[in-house]
Amino acid sequence: MTGHCPSGHLLRPAHQGSNPISDVWAIWAIELTAKYIVRAYRDPDDLEAQSNMILASSMAGMGFGNAGVHLCHGMSYPVSGMVCNYRPEGLKTDYAIVPHGMSVILNTPAVFRFTSMACPDRYLEAAGLLGAPISKTAYGLDEAGHLLASEIVRLINASAGHPQWFVSFGYTEADIPSLVDGTLPQHRVTKLSPRPASAEDLALLFKDSMRAW
Repeated sequence: MTGHCPSGHLLRPAHQGSNPISDVWAIWAIELTAKYIVRAYRDPDDLEAQSNMILASSMAGMGFGNAGVHLCHGMSYPVSGMVCNYRPEGLKTDYAIVPHGMSVILNTPAVFRFTSMACPDRYLEAAGLLGAPISKTAYGLDEAGHLLASEIVRLINASAGHPQWFVSFGYTEADIPSLVDGTLPQHRVTKLSPRPASAEDLALLFKDSMRAW
């Protein structure tokens, strides 16, 4: 096996992909998020919910810090980098900004619908952890991505609601070519996608994300 090792530490992959250890952290993070995110958003003084969301964030970081992330994050960089005049409600800032969490979640439903065919059983598992009744209702594997996307949307709408997609951030379909161009160089994360995405695929994903959930 030593013949497959990198010749030096600088050539070691930054991320290893999913593995049993990263799965443990990810599952815990998803379960805590499903239980506490709505409470945490609605009540800043709910110490139990706030504390558990901080814990969930730390657990998620432990998981994807080793496994890596993919298209949702790669597509988020130009969204934040090309920001026009958007200023999040409640955030005191002297300049326009699309926070990283917002820029990632904008594309997540579309991305999960696109990538789910690579490992639909894992998408179904994640949907179940978020609250989908997969143990009581038969879902086909071809529905996995749509089901997971729907659960994410449900939690977002139950807590924060959300701006009307890219329109509220100042983007239109005319910006899609630039958004794609800003995503293509992000190989560190996009190459980890379970389903490869071409420039044409990315354009369709951004277009899909332009419309309301």
